[in-house]
Amino acid sequence: MMEWMEKQMPKLVLAPSFAASLIFVYGFIGWTAWVSLTKSKLLPRYDIVGPIQYQRLFDSPRWDVALSNLFVFGFLFIVISMLLGLVLAILLDQKIRTEGIIRTIYLYPMALSLIVTGTAWKWILNPGLGFEAMVQSWGWDSFTFGWLVDPDMAIYTVVIAGVWQASGFVMALFLAGLRSVDQEIIKAAQVDGIPAWRIYSSIILPSMAAVFLSAFIVLAHLAIKSFDLVIALTGGGPGYATDLPATYMYTMAFSRGDIGQAASSAMVMMMVVFAIVVPYLYSELRARND
Repeated sequence: MMEWMEKQMPKLVLAPSFAASLIFVYGFIGWTAWVSLTKSKLLPRYDIVGPIQYQRLFDSPRWDVALSNLFVFGFLFIVISMLLGLVLAILLDQKIRTEGIIRTIYLYPMALSLIVTGTAWKWILNPGLGFEAMVQSWGWDSFTFGWLVDPDMAIYTVVIAGVWQASGFVMALFLAGLRSVDQEIIKAAQVDGIPAWRIYSSIILPSMAAVFLSAFIVLAHLAIKSFDLVIALTGGGPGYATDLPATYMYTMAFSRGDIGQAASSAMVMMMVVFAIVVPYLYSELRARND
């Protein structure tokens, strides 16, 4: 009896969390998928009528703006964060004396919540309070930086705030990857007189392919589900110029009382995440099995 209890104990310990995940994660995903196929408005309905909500979604100009913003924000956010993080990691890899201080400074933004980051950058980029007002106080009265209130440029303020928060994390990820490269290979290349830039471009960076992929997956996930940053920084405005799929979903669910639209947009977001994550998981499992 005691032996049987010892064998079953891990299952008993994990059972509550497994049941909670099954209900509150996968159960609600199933519920959202069901509601997205109904004519639900303020209250959910459960009579399936087909993909009418998806037709409304892709006919909506606001959803088109949200998708366009996601591509612009996602591309710039991922590329700039990875490039900046890589440059910082390479600089810190030179084992400078103040590495610990610099690493802490660049990692600090990642410790802040996105609400705090958005609020801080909202003050910094506010034309009447922040950067523009400061430069004008120095005597450059003609200087203007009104991206935050410009419908065509506001999405780039979200990129600035996002990169500021995420680049330190990417730096730490790449720095760990750089430090994990076999030092014997690097020393051999140095003995052969190979320049440092060739060592990085031909030896070190190619061996970090898995780190680059991991950084891309994390940043893509952050970009797709970005909500707090936009709400705190622009509120989705001016108008809905900085809407992203996550803010669109929130607006439809809690401001417009259109649960069907919110559910369909949530399912599209989930499919985009799956399209990114599933190939990554497949490649990881395949690599382990090989």
